Amino acid sequence: MSIPRRGLVAAGLAVAVVGSVGAISTLNAGAEQIPQPPAAVSSPAAAVDDTPDPPSTLPWGAKPQRLKIGRPGASSKALAAAGADAALSEPGDSLALDPEFMPKGPVTKRGPRKTSGRPVAPPAPARLSALADPPPEPRASYYYSTAFQFVENSGSYANLVISKPRLGANDYHSLAEIAVQTPDERQTVEVGWTVNRAMHGDDDPHLFVYHWIDKRETCYNSCGFVRYSQTVKPGMKLPEGVSKRFGIQYFKDGDGNGAWWIAYDSEWVGFFPDTLWQGRFTSSGLVQWFGEVASPVGAQPCSDMGNGLRPDDERAARIGTISLLGGAEVSYSLKAENPYYANLRLSERTMRYGGPAPAC
Repeated sequence: MSIPRRGLVAAGLAVAVVGSVGAISTLNAGAEQIPQPPAAVSSPAAAVDDTPDPPSTLPWGAKPQRLKIGRPGASSKALAAAGADAALSEPGDSLALDPEFMPKGPVTKRGPRKTSGRPVAPPAPARLSALADPPPEPRASYYYSTAFQFVENSGSYANLVISKPRLGANDYHSLAEIAVQTPDERQTVEVGWTVNRAMHGDDDPHLFVYHWIDKRETCYNSCGFVRYSQTVKPGMKLPEGVSKRFGIQYFKDGDGNGAWWIAYDSEWVGFFPDTLWQGRFTSSGLVQWFGEVASPVGAQPCSDMGNGLRPDDERAARIGTISLLGGAEVSYSLKAENPYYANLRLSERTMRYGGPAPAC
């Protein structure tokens, strides 16, 4: 089912998960249902009291430098040709954060399990609830190709090949990401790239961030995220066919302000303050690096994962230079329990993953 980019913003989305490192889940995630986003959205760092200071270096040890920003509205192919790192989706867009309530698969290794969650967006307007026969809730299935490791750490980074996978007409998204979690999987921070036509209005890859609190879904690119960068924000378009570093790091500054910081390429993008979790999420015990495809329940996915090549092809999408922060050694396991997408270990720090869309 195709969802318009700016439709109604928030009825519940019942979710079935397939191949999430062995898990099958049912959740309510936000879909577009109401015309206005929630009133409480994050603002640029300058407007926030007690703003945390970032680490002096990026997770991989480099000093932060401003990204090269491309022309607003340029395609991901044009951005790659110009050597740009990111661009606003359309001319006239601003760096203000835009909360997006869209399907997001639960990042879980334990399974099988079934849970039911609550919609995080405000209730649907009264005019919808008053309908004699309200429309059925949309539902989605999630398919994964995952590397994971249970280990105490303060974050992770990796090189993700930013691809432009073919997205089926009725599918929700195809993405790649890093997720850091507590060992019980209740708290999560995520960063990566996604192709999501309903969210962005195009088929190009875009930067995204997401987080979960007590296994409750939130929203993409806002809902507590605070932008720090003056050049880039979640939701911006990314160049296709290139490898970029993405990272997540927990850091507490000299004033005791702690946060999960998000890095992309050469900048700190922003942070999730640990006050979102009341200080209960200050380290990670599980990290996952993976591709994810979301499609309607009851139908096979019709989207590529990664760049659409199977992992046994040396040109297939990679997640490489996998690294853990806080002194932990990398020793990941692989999982891809679905008939459509696969992964292949190349070394202790690199894997290939993904595959073509099934014939639809």
